[in-house]
Amino acid sequence: MRCIIVDDEPLGRKAIQLLVKETPTLKLLGSFGDADSAGTFMLENRVDLVFLDIRMPGIDGIEFAKTISKETLVIFTTAFPQYAVESYELDAIDYLLKPVEPERFQKAVEKACDYFLLLSPKSQKNQLETVTQNHIFVKSDRRFFRILFENILFIEGLKDYIIIHTHDKKIITKTTIKAIHEQLPPDIFMRVNKSYIVNLNRIESFDVNDIFIGKSEIAIGSTYKDAFLGRMLN
Repeated sequence: MRCIIVDDEPLGRKAIQLLVKETPTLKLLGSFGDADSAGTFMLENRVDLVFLDIRMPGIDGIEFAKTISKETLVIFTTAFPQYAVESYELDAIDYLLKPVEPERFQKAVEKACDYFLLLSPKSQKNQLETVTQNHIFVKSDRRFFRILFENILFIEGLKDYIIIHTHDKKIITKTTIKAIHEQLPPDIFMRVNKSYIVNLNRIESFDVNDIFIGKSEIAIGSTYKDAFLGRMLN
């Protein structure tokens, strides 16, 4: 994937540059200290992935992300964990807390690579077929896959797709998070931010900000927080 770095701090840019250099799946096209210069570059060059700082003078990362093409993926880099929910609102692939750990960086890049292949025009598009009382059917490669509700950990939305996470696989389906949420049984599944629906029975722990399911940490959106906490604690 062809990527750029946007960060007003030279040390921040350098840190990401070193990590990109060690990642064979990435090709660094440029590194920019502000959103304006990055935006100008992107008008004339195809960029697949942007590592984007959030707090910058002038146009900040949140505002800049709103102007980026849907075909370009975004990974936020920030020293402030409270921006996690906002990253979900903008369909960001991931957010990395500074200082960025190499292992965490590679995990985010692997996720971006998966979605990059998904969004490729040549990729096989799956399709959600049927939702029943205890399972859903997903069509993929001329086959129908039956997924029991009890095996679903959570469902993640990205642009016009959803990713159904089970304990041993991920199934990608061409539909929206809103559409699937309206069809799932509300006694089992609950939407906790713009991009995530969780299986309430698979939650291992939670606090006022995050939900923990296996190795996944899912931020609770501010508009969903009261309903979620009220339901879990009552």
